[in-house]
Amino acid sequence: MLDYVILGNPIQDWAIALACTMAVYLGAGIVKALLKKHLCRQDPDDGHIWQKILFKVLDEIHPLFLLIAAIYSGSLLLTLPKPAANVIEKIFLVGFLLQIGLLVSRAVLTWIEHHRRLQLAKNAEAVTMLGSVSFLLRILLWTFLFLVALDSFGVNVTTLIAGLGVGGIAVALAVQNILGDIFASFSIVLDKPFVIGDFIIVDAHMGTVEHVGLKTTRLRSLSGEQLIFANDDLLRSRIRNYKRMFERRVVFAVGVLYQTPLEKLEMIPGIIKAIVEEQKPVRFDRAHFKEFGAFALNFETVYWVLDSDFNIHMDIQQAINLAIFKRFDQEGIGFAYPTQTLHIQPPAETEKDSA
Repeated sequence: MLDYVILGNPIQDWAIALACTMAVYLGAGIVKALLKKHLCRQDPDDGHIWQKILFKVLDEIHPLFLLIAAIYSGSLLLTLPKPAANVIEKIFLVGFLLQIGLLVSRAVLTWIEHHRRLQLAKNAEAVTMLGSVSFLLRILLWTFLFLVALDSFGVNVTTLIAGLGVGGIAVALAVQNILGDIFASFSIVLDKPFVIGDFIIVDAHMGTVEHVGLKTTRLRSLSGEQLIFANDDLLRSRIRNYKRMFERRVVFAVGVLYQTPLEKLEMIPGIIKAIVEEQKPVRFDRAHFKEFGAFALNFETVYWVLDSDFNIHMDIQQAINLAIFKRFDQEGIGFAYPTQTLHIQPPAETEKDSA
């Protein structure tokens, strides 16, 4: 009975091949489960980088690939017709290449994400570059695996690459807008007009940079919504980067009444100067009687806040305003406000008719 031949192989060989297939499939599954169980005893987010990579890579091992690998292993114990053996071998090769691509991609993404979190607080420029590096590595990986697969199927890879070069020109013309955004993303990474975490203003929009992608850059606005810009449009705009501002120049004006005595007017620049110099960290620049306004005598003051933080700037300005209000009240100096004086002239009396 065991010597009965099916497709050129005794039943005994078929049984051994089936047992080998089941052993490989179940054994690989058990090893995968045991490794994951061992790694689960430690928090994958708190372990070393290799533990994180291994944990993520194990999740990418697909059961279908294990089944294909097990069937291929069992087929090696049989004497199969050449066409059938070639089909099984090609299926295994394609599955193997796909699995390798998934495993390496997951390992790269895990490594990039790990270093992104570590570098975010220290070096935002490195975080911005990591995204592009990850994309390029994956593109190169899948291109290489695709060419290897084609070569294994007997395709002339050299001729194909030459043909792709000609066809690539047509494709580039069709997707030139997308390619423009991709090249703009590389320009952002290399030139670094801004990085993740910078507060920028683009035309009338402002926000903190959250993500620099291949197609778009995303900002989180002050009111909470996400602003999305195409990279090419973004670089064509005028960008103001406030994160790289080391100190802030502040100009403000104070208007007093025209009825203010001359000696009080002469005191005002000194009063404002003393108030501004009391604030820290501040560098006083000037305070002058600037102009005769429509309804006020205007004084202009300029100072520098030696910190780029906007909240610090507003705290200092608030303290200066309150101090000016208090001191002007003590000196009897009144603040001007829009007024309008109407002069009403009675109509000329008409001559009475003489009668």
